[in-house]
Amino acid sequence: MLIHPQFNPIALDLTRFGIPIQIHWYGITYLVAFGLFLWLARLRVRKPWFTEAGWTARDVEDLLFFGVLGVVLGGRLGYVLFYKPGYYLANPLEVFSVWKGGMSFHGGLLGVITAMAVFGWLRKRSFWEVTDLIAPCVPTGLASGRVGNFINGELWGRFADPSLPWGMVFPQSGSPLPRHPSQLYEFGMEGLLLFGLLWWYGSKPRWAGQVSGAFLMGYGSFRFIAEYFREPDSFLGLLALNMSMGQWLCVPMIVGGALIWAWATRRARPIGAEEARA
Repeated sequence: MLIHPQFNPIALDLTRFGIPIQIHWYGITYLVAFGLFLWLARLRVRKPWFTEAGWTARDVEDLLFFGVLGVVLGGRLGYVLFYKPGYYLANPLEVFSVWKGGMSFHGGLLGVITAMAVFGWLRKRSFWEVTDLIAPCVPTGLASGRVGNFINGELWGRFADPSLPWGMVFPQSGSPLPRHPSQLYEFGMEGLLLFGLLWWYGSKPRWAGQVSGAFLMGYGSFRFIAEYFREPDSFLGLLALNMSMGQWLCVPMIVGGALIWAWATRRARPIGAEEARA
């Protein structure tokens, strides 16, 4: 049985030198996430099919700007609407208190989708062309965020069998019993594994929408599995069918991703192909 190391959430404290600045590890993980996106997306636009379509490194920088806005605004609004609508309806000014925490991945995803749609409209590019470009570049950012969750000792897992070698006690949970380090499970599945699969899948030309659909299916599936090891939000608990809010939000992702992938594949099939095989 392991004990969470209780990292100091502040990576650099300049207040001791009279400078009113504290740099948190969680903020650093966001910067790492954005840096990884910038690097990977620049590699993506070098693919012949993106180069021929006129994509440049400058486009990637603009995409990052739009994406950051989508993540921050969508993530916050998603948390407000999906997890604590009653509280924020009674305390509307608290919506802007982002320093107190409260971000939703699913809300951030909707924010990014909206931002990419606006970007595509402004640049006169297909929505699927934009999302297929960025989809394989997202999981490493998710992995970085989970590292931040682990450092902060937050979003811990459900109780684990005491014999589990990597079962971990999270003092912040208020319990001395070992739990699953679900942040690390998500780091591995939604982050590294999903990145590897999507980077491989997107390394060859695909029909418009296929890579985006694969991302939605992959993330939704891995997150759904990880939620069985993650402690549900205390103010929500388990919902219908003993599923967490995170799992219920993943269901439309999985279904939608499968439909998008099937639609893209079907649309790309030459007319009359089925009859030719009959």
